[in-house]
Amino acid sequence: MFAKIRSSTFIDALQLEFSAARGHFLKAILRDDKGSICSVMEKKLTADKEQLVWSGLNDLPYGRYTLELSQGEEELTMDLVKRV
Repeated sequence: MFAKIRSSTFIDALQLEFSAARGHFLKAILRDDKGSICSVMEKKLTADKEQLVWSGLNDLPYGRYTLELSQGEEELTMDLVKRV
């Protein structure tokens, strides 16, 4: 899985880019700084290169978050910051 996030800071949505992902099932978990799950997204990727916008994050409090991406046995973790 080749994943890239447009920015490590977000306000109300995350923009994710995936390459070499066609036909794979993606699971994304957004956790707060205490480790609690704040939001979950699951999607089957249908193109070799795909861009996703994870919206609906405007109700989350400002602070540090961890994004966990998994696709089959592959896992990726990224640190994020929600700002004003």
